[in-house]
Amino acid sequence: MAARGKHRRPKSTLLTRGLMVLGTGGAALALPAVGAVSAHAAPAEKPAVAEKSAAPSAADAKAAAEKTAAKKEKSGTYSVVAGDTLAKIADENSVKGGWEKLYDQNRDAVGEDPGLILPGLKLTIDGEEKASAETKSAGKGAAEAKPAAYSDNLDGWIRESLDIMQKNGIPGTYEGIHRNVMRESGGDPQAVNNWDVNAQKGTPSKGLLQVIAPTFDSYHVEGTSTDSLDPVANIVAACNYAADQYGSIDNVNGPY
Repeated sequence: MAARGKHRRPKSTLLTRGLMVLGTGGAALALPAVGAVSAHAAPAEKPAVAEKSAAPSAADAKAAAEKTAAKKEKSGTYSVVAGDTLAKIADENSVKGGWEKLYDQNRDAVGEDPGLILPGLKLTIDGEEKASAETKSAGKGAAEAKPAAYSDNLDGWIRESLDIMQKNGIPGTYEGIHRNVMRESGGDPQAVNNWDVNAQKGTPSKGLLQVIAPTFDSYHVEGTSTDSLDPVANIVAACNYAADQYGSIDNVNGPY
């Protein structure tokens, strides 16, 4: 008898067995495997994305607040730059009362010499407060025009002269006037030269800037005193003369 060959029957996998079901007539019906996932199954619904809030973040709000605060801090201050004078700053910032008021507000920062302000110096400019005070004062009665208050000394005389010169288009600076005054008279408004050639001719040089009578009369500025020994009238007339002859009192560095 021929030896019977042994053939192993391959084991059906769990999945295969799960697919084969005998029907009534012995025929096998193929059914889908339980738990099988279709390759074309609908994708899972994505989670809804939260809409961005239109409201600013806390950081943005803080930055805006800091910016506003910085703006308020800067609104009442001015940083001096090269070439500035109190008169120029007061004029450009419409300070009521001019440079004198500006100086009064910043006397501690500026010091005793209002003509000396250095670049970088911080000045307080408070026009609203001054306007309010002046309005209250005016409400008590008819407002009377009050002249600016100048100190009765060399500094005040020069400052008053500069204001008059500015109104009359006469060039000159505090430094230029002060330098020439100190050379000509040492700051004495009553100084009279009784020994030079002008004195010998009968017209001695007088006052802070040592002006002779003919020059004073020719260059006298209307609105100032007609006395050549008056410090302001003397300065203004001398600067008017210097502007005509030298371009400015600033250009005078010796006898003129």
